Amino acid sequence: MPQLPAPAYPAEVRARLEADAKEVIARYPGSRSALLPLLHLVQSEEGYVSRTGMAFCAELLGLTTAEVTAVATFYTMYRRRPSGDYQVGVCTNTLCAVMGGDAIFDRLKDHLGVGNDETTEDGKVTLEHIECNAACDFAPVVMVNWEFFDNQTPESATQLVDDLIAGRTVEPTRGAPLCSYKETARILAGFPDERPGAVQATGGAGPASLIGLKLAKGEATAQPRVVGPRGEAPRDEPHKGAEHLSSHDAPQQTSASDPDHPAGPAAEEGE
Repeated sequence: MPQLPAPAYPAEVRARLEADAKEVIARYPGSRSALLPLLHLVQSEEGYVSRTGMAFCAELLGLTTAEVTAVATFYTMYRRRPSGDYQVGVCTNTLCAVMGGDAIFDRLKDHLGVGNDETTEDGKVTLEHIECNAACDFAPVVMVNWEFFDNQTPESATQLVDDLIAGRTVEPTRGAPLCSYKETARILAGFPDERPGAVQATGGAGPASLIGLKLAKGEATAQPRVVGPRGEAPRDEPHKGAEHLSSHDAPQQTSASDPDHPAGPAAEEGE
């Protein structure tokens, strides 16, 4: 059945959003390039991208609502229905799943009484499984409003959501202090995070992410450590294969670099 036109924002809300939207649009040589941050902007107002928000974006950018809808439905960071104050995403991609991501997701579904992409009755937490967060060296990873909580277990993840629901302060493993989903959306729209110390706290990659780069540059001098079972401290023992160089570590003899052993013509099968 055809839908009625989307209701308009209240006058005071529209005036505020329009002022912000004009600031965003002014950053781009072509107005339609501002669509992604504008979708984050309207999401910061309602906690999701509503039909009203899409109509607002279409009007300001001279687009059709179909064009805006096509973008809003393509990217998973745009919510299409009301969601919780905290978006709890459990990575269930390959490595995180093997390391316990599937177990964490199943535990949280049972503990919260919700399924994938569903919100608790109090409106606090929306749970979803998400694809790779590019943090495989900290697997399994849980994200809350796109902030990292690394090396999680079913028990630690359960405590995390309980703390969120109870209003207790939780600290991400790395990155800026946690804020609400609406506040996160406004930051993603391109507006500064004005919380004291938030920008300075964002930090960079962790040691587990940088060790490969250091090895490639020859900056890592310590012998690799053998990683013990979960919960045990790493043992300071050299890896049995540590002396073997891969093609990423040092140049190897090849037919092109070793004239004494040139590669001959490829033989036909059976010869």
